Order: sequence, then C-alpha cells, then structure tokens
Amino acid sequence: MALARNRRSQRTVDYWPGFVDALSTLLMAIMFLLTVFVVGQFILSREISGRDDVLTRLNGQINELTQLLALEKGSNQDMEDSLANLQASLATSENERSRLQALLDSGAGNSQAAQQRVGTLTQELDEQKDISTRALSQVELLNQQIAALRNQIAAVEDALQASEAKDQSSQTKIADLGRRLNVALAQRVQELNRYRSDFFGRLREILSDRDNIRIVGDRFVFQSEVLFSSGAADLNPQGQAEMAKLAAALLDLSKEIPSEINWVLRVDGHTDNVPLAGTGRYADNWQLSAARAISVVKFLISQGVPADRLVAAGFGEYQPLAPGDTPEARAANRRIELKLTEK
Repeated sequence: MALARNRRSQRTVDYWPGFVDALSTLLMAIMFLLTVFVVGQFILSREISGRDDVLTRLNGQINELTQLLALEKGSNQDMEDSLANLQASLATSENERSRLQALLDSGAGNSQAAQQRVGTLTQELDEQKDISTRALSQVELLNQQIAALRNQIAAVEDALQASEAKDQSSQTKIADLGRRLNVALAQRVQELNRYRSDFFGRLREILSDRDNIRIVGDRFVFQSEVLFSSGAADLNPQGQAEMAKLAAALLDLSKEIPSEINWVLRVDGHTDNVPLAGTGRYADNWQLSAARAISVVKFLISQGVPADRLVAAGFGEYQPLAPGDTPEARAANRRIELKLTEK
C-alpha cells in the first residue's frame, strides 16, 4: 500500500508555478499594452490640441485677410472715384487752356483788355476790403450801442418794477379817493336838488298859479304864448315882467348857493311841428327855438344875472311834450324850459 501511494505521488505533477509564470507574463503584456495605449492617447491629444491652435490661428489670419481685402476694395473704389474726378478736372483744364489759347491767339488787344480787367478787379477787391473794414467797425459800434441799450432796458425794468409797486399803492389810494369823490358828488347833487326845490318854490310864490306856467319833472316850463308873439323871438311886455320876477328870484337864490357848486340855469327853446313859411325872419323852427332861448338869456343878463350862469339851447320841434297834431298838443309843445343844473 505504501508502495502504491509513493508511486501515485511520483505520478502527480505541480502545475502552479507554470500557471503563475503564465499569469505574470499575461499581466506584463497587458500592462505594456495599456502603457502603449496611454502614451498613444497622450501623443494623439497633444497632436489634436496643436492642430486646434493652428486652426484658430488660421481662422484669425483669414479674418484679417478678409478685412484687409474689404479695405483694399474700399481704397480701390476711392481711388477710382478720385481718378474719375481728376480726369474730369483734367478735361475741364484742357478746355480752359484751349479757350485761353484761343483768346491769346486772337491778338494782343484782347490780352491788354484782359490785363485791364485784372486791374479793375484788383481795384474792386481793394475797395471791397476797405468796405469790409468799415463794416467791421460799424458792427463793433453797433455791438457797443446794443450793450448800452441792454443796460438801459435793465434800468428801465428795475424802474418799472418799482413803479408797479408804487402803482399798487396808488391804485388803493385812487379807489379810496374815488369813493370819497362819489360821496362828495352825491352830496353836491343833493344840495343842488335842494336849491332847485327852493328855486321852484320861490317861483311858485312869485309867479301866479297859471296853467301856462308849470313844473314838469326838474324843469320850470313857460308856454311860449306867455312870453312871445306868434312866430316872434322878442319878449313881449308880459314875458319881460315874468322874466324879471324870475331874475330876481334867481339872484336871491345865487347868494345862498355855495360857491363850490358850479351851477347854471339852462334855457331851452321848443316849438311845435308846424313848419315856418321861410319868408319871415327865421327860416325854420330850429332858428326860432334858439332865438327865443337866446332872447330870454339876454334879458336875464340885463337884469343882473351873471352870463356865465346861463346857457341857451334850441331844440326845434324834436323834443315834444305832447304827441300828436292837435291844437292842444301843439300849444303844449311851444314852450321855454328852465332847468337849474351843473355845468
């Protein structure tokens, strides 16, 4: 049994060392391949990166060349335009030279005329320079005057503002004076009305209570028949007697009226609407009414009434008291009116 086991042991082979060697060799081969791959990848990446840089530089150079090409095209266009302008100028110069040559060939007379023209133009140019110098001087003077005017305007504006401030105060004072004046005028009117009432009251007492002498509103009315004959403007004896009484009453009243009341007695002449024949002393009712009023005023002056306190006016038939063409209406419209009023 022991012999058989030994034989069996001698027959068993140990493969493990060989396997380890093979595995080590395989690993070394794999490592070598990986190393080669990594190195290859590194070299390839470096190569690719270098190509990208080159490509970037190439693109930049292409852009620069494109811009240079555009600039070159623009420059070429400008040069072509300049060349065209130069060619046009050259053609114009050649035409002018031909014209001048023709003028020169036409003779010395024209050359002399050209020289005279040049001299004339030179003289005119000098004159224009002198005019320009004088114009500049005038402009400078005007600027100084404008500055002075501006200063004056500023002073006037200041004075105007001060005046407006004073005017505000003056307007207040004027308004107050206006109120006082209105009060004073109202008082004067009241005083004059009182003296008018006194005057009319005295006339009522002096003159008889007759139908043809009456008070209408603020006027004392005499019918013309009391004072004048038909168609006449001279006071009749009865009219003179009545006017003498009126003058006496007026003189008495004038002593009572204060001197500051500027009163007048207005004498108004009125006629009816019957036209005059025109063959007598007065051509129409205008003249007749005015003449009657003047006749009354002159008689009152002769009785001592101051002339500056009397006014005469003629109204013809155009201010009737009674409308219509009846004898009564016409009689009422033929009148002398007396009104105590202010100037």
